[in-house]
Amino acid sequence: MSALLGLIPIALGFGILALLVFLWSLKNGQYDDLDGAAARILIDDEQPADTNPDKKEQRHV
Repeated sequence: MSALLGLIPIALGFGILALLVFLWSLKNGQYDDLDGAAARILIDDEQPADTNPDKKEQRHV
């Protein structure tokens, strides 16, 4: 029973902290563009690597 006297305030503290972090993220616009991140994964903006096996890499020593 004495363990509950310590665990209940800790659990309430974690709940309040999670609520504050969520409200902070709402205020700072973390959830404004939900579709942009989903479409950004489809955009290929990297150059393909040169995979020509005949071309040897030159090392400068």
